[in-house]
Amino acid sequence: MITTLGVPLVPRVGVETQAPSTGPLVDSYGRSATDLRVSLTDRCNLRCTYCMPAEGLPWSAAEQLLQPDEIVRLVRIGVTRLSITKVRFTGGEPLLAKHLEDIVAATAALLPRPELALTTNGVMLAKRAEALAQAGLDRVNVSLDSVDYLRFAAITRRDRLPDVLAGLAAAHAAGLRPVKVNAVLDPLTGLDDAVSLVRFCLGHDYQLRIIEQMPLDAGHQWRREDTVTATQVLAQLRREFTLQPDRAPRGSAAAELWRISDPATGRTGKVGVIASVSHPFCSTCNRARLTADGQLRSCLFAIEETDLRGLLRSGADDDAIEAAWRTAMWGKPAGHGINDPDFVQPPRPMSAIGG
Repeated sequence: MITTLGVPLVPRVGVETQAPSTGPLVDSYGRSATDLRVSLTDRCNLRCTYCMPAEGLPWSAAEQLLQPDEIVRLVRIGVTRLSITKVRFTGGEPLLAKHLEDIVAATAALLPRPELALTTNGVMLAKRAEALAQAGLDRVNVSLDSVDYLRFAAITRRDRLPDVLAGLAAAHAAGLRPVKVNAVLDPLTGLDDAVSLVRFCLGHDYQLRIIEQMPLDAGHQWRREDTVTATQVLAQLRREFTLQPDRAPRGSAAAELWRISDPATGRTGKVGVIASVSHPFCSTCNRARLTADGQLRSCLFAIEETDLRGLLRSGADDDAIEAAWRTAMWGKPAGHGINDPDFVQPPRPMSAIGG
């Protein structure tokens, strides 16, 4: 039987009864994890309403966070032993990590070389985009929920929109393309923001990704009825633009892509919609997550974690770390469970997990 997530109701039955000791990093449902999200810090310099309270959160102590050499070692194991092909650095806000360029350079030197990406709020990007490109970063995703100054300040609780816009421009100039813009829409103003964001991105050669708000806020205040859904977004965009499904196979990508054209300007491009809540894509998920304090998560909404930091600091060799990693991913659940009646929001918020 197949669940609504497109994943078998029970794990595969057959030859494998435990995690394979060689080959790709697979789970018991047959999915391969080739995309590793690495959080470098849980700190952030914005206070987005859907993520954390205005006063911020208690940050992890420095000794709890993975050190640069520990991060590089874990990434090396993932790439050279577990067939990881893409590494994305996240936070919190990863540009608050002073060692970011060094980690990017060390990861870019691995063979086989993985694709390297960064998810950032863009506030500090203008000053570092060129150095990151020289270190080996391939592209960036910049969080931007509105291009209206007052709305941006209300959502982020900071007046930093000019800095974010400068960061986007610097990333584009540095060749970190395609520059992608990630937008989580405000329940009240988001549909209007979606239209202005599309026009902004079409005018600057950026690719917009509109993401349904997920239950990952620190205060556990998320409510389904307040979420701007993918269906609402597409309906709004069709009022202003011409949309056609993208012909390219979606594969394991989170975003459903649409080719979009603006009759008012003649500009064309692509926009993606990530419907994690209303149309989950768990059946094709290819991600593993490493938190800033060294915990491996098989799913964004996992309740359990595997302590790789503890293994590192207890002197475990690469074989032991690889085995623990494989076992953790073998136990990956069928789906995130947001739409299940007994869903429990993970205790960690997004800032502590990593995007």
